[in-house]
Amino acid sequence: MKKVLIVLGAVVVLIIAALVALPALIPAERIQNEVVAGVKNATGRDLSIQGKVSVSAFPSLSVQVGNVALANPPGYTSKDLIRLGAVDVRLKLMPLLGGKVEVDSFVLVDPVITLETDRQGKGNWVFDGPTASSDKPAAAAQSKPAADKPAAAPSAGLNDIRLGDVRITNGKLTQIDGKTGARQEVSEINLQVALKSLSEPLSAKGSLVWNAKKIELSLGVASLKALMDGQSSALDIAVTSEPLKLGLKGNAKGGAAPGVDGMLDLGVPSIRNLAAWAGSPITMAGNGLGPLSINGKLVAGPTQIAFTQASIAIDAIKAKGDVTVNTGGAKPAVKGRLDVDMLDVNPYLPPDGAPSKGGDGKAAAGAPQQGQAKAHQGWSDDPIDASGLKAADVDFSLTCAGILVKKIKVGKSALKLVIKDGKLAADLTELALYQGAGKGRVALDGSMPGVGLDASFQLKGLQAEPFLNDAADTDRLSGTGNFDVAVTGQGKTQRQIVSSLNGKGALTFLNGAIKGINLAAMARNVATAFTGGAASSEKTDFAELGGTFTIAKGILTNNDLALKSPLLRVEGKGTVDLPQRSVNYRIDPKVVASLEGQGGGNAAGVVVPILVTGPWDNLSYRPDLEALLKQNVQNVGKAVEGLIPGAIGGKSSGSSPTDKLNPLKLFGR
Repeated sequence: MKKVLIVLGAVVVLIIAALVALPALIPAERIQNEVVAGVKNATGRDLSIQGKVSVSAFPSLSVQVGNVALANPPGYTSKDLIRLGAVDVRLKLMPLLGGKVEVDSFVLVDPVITLETDRQGKGNWVFDGPTASSDKPAAAAQSKPAADKPAAAPSAGLNDIRLGDVRITNGKLTQIDGKTGARQEVSEINLQVALKSLSEPLSAKGSLVWNAKKIELSLGVASLKALMDGQSSALDIAVTSEPLKLGLKGNAKGGAAPGVDGMLDLGVPSIRNLAAWAGSPITMAGNGLGPLSINGKLVAGPTQIAFTQASIAIDAIKAKGDVTVNTGGAKPAVKGRLDVDMLDVNPYLPPDGAPSKGGDGKAAAGAPQQGQAKAHQGWSDDPIDASGLKAADVDFSLTCAGILVKKIKVGKSALKLVIKDGKLAADLTELALYQGAGKGRVALDGSMPGVGLDASFQLKGLQAEPFLNDAADTDRLSGTGNFDVAVTGQGKTQRQIVSSLNGKGALTFLNGAIKGINLAAMARNVATAFTGGAASSEKTDFAELGGTFTIAKGILTNNDLALKSPLLRVEGKGTVDLPQRSVNYRIDPKVVASLEGQGGGNAAGVVVPILVTGPWDNLSYRPDLEALLKQNVQNVGKAVEGLIPGAIGGKSSGSSPTDKLNPLKLFGR
């Protein structure tokens, strides 16, 4: 036995001596040349090692190399893909013989990585290595396990891994777009990884600097072995920087269907600052887009991402909802809902009276802005791109407890949005607006050439005066409004759609008044009404104001506008040319001998026609004096007899009604 032990001891000593002497027997220069040649053969790139190469086999397998660079091929602005100031790799030898990997040291010092695309869009990370021989694919195919043979677990053949000093020091990553010349740079990259064994927690901590802001990163995995075996393990990710904080705590799963689930928490002190830091500053007017917070449950797999139980806060806006994105089909499918407490959009709008800015950031004086001039020119002839409707299928619901736009207050509202196979349907299922209730639908068909439009809207019980006061700062019209509109159209441009519009509608206002004008007084003295203007205290009361209209090929026609009130009737008819954006309308007010209001019959009276014509951004209003004289000669006496009984005096007066009320006297003559 003693001799056996002596022999074994001698063998061990010889092995150790051989490991110690091996680096001396194989010169470092030869190892360097072999490595350079191997890299060239595998990648087609030149590897340069300008620093010292140190190799040892005992007590650990170790390689230390200084100043290493992997070159780029011709056509790139940067010389190297990767440059390393120093590399230190040390593996413990004895555990490796037992199937365990223990890393004493894996240190990259001053690594500089430059990812660049050339003008054709090819990346420098794409290697043109040697072409494999024709028999290799067949051999590879023969080496595949049979379909019924279970694949080995990912960690099979590897008992354990232990990481000692594993870190990256002062790294730098640069991305260059060869087409645009745009550059992105991440500097001061520092990372340290700790792992005592595969079954114990893995931790990684580091930091980097991007756009002059430091970002701290941390990653924790409870069991790396569990992930390698296709099982689940606890996961903790944190990203911290001045512009944002992001955290995810939950579980990760490895194997054939990897994924992650957990609670996501995102906090942003200022959306505007975050956007500016990311290189896309927000120029939108208003003082909104400040703090943002999002938290909820995230479940992500290979083909589906779900974010549920979400709470969202942007400035003072609070919302809750869910969204699921499925990428397993021919195109993404999005389904979700969002419930908003109160949506105040005023912080995101320019202040009242703010001038529009020109190219130099100043308001142009005495001339319309370019956008305004274009709007006056008419509808756009640019082709409508409806491809976005085909990009994804969407099923989304939105509810708001209330909406505030300027001074306009919208009550509880609900919208259902569905996009399927290039067709969009937006259903406004609930709308509360100034004591009125409405609903509507807009359908867009982008599956055909161009876009098809089918829209309808109904609103009942709107209180016109407070609505117009908030919407347009005017109280000229009061009453209860009811609206019913339906239109269809189709075209490849905005102009084509407007020119193809067909539809119909009706609107009525009940028990209201038109303030600031007295149509009865206008009928009695047209000259004063149109030259001096009506006193602000004057008004025209009505029991009913409304009419119906039709739209055919973009021409809106109304023939039954009617205002009914005691002593006054107003009728109107005409057209609105939507493609040409012009109006040709006639209004006929009458002073009548009737006290009937809503539902009252027609009555003969004094007619004062008013013509409304011109482009709708510059309408003109004028009395039709010629028609006035022709229409009213026979009606004046009859109207006044009804209005003022006995004023004419009958036959004993020796004069007729037409003598006493000559139409010219209506104008003060």
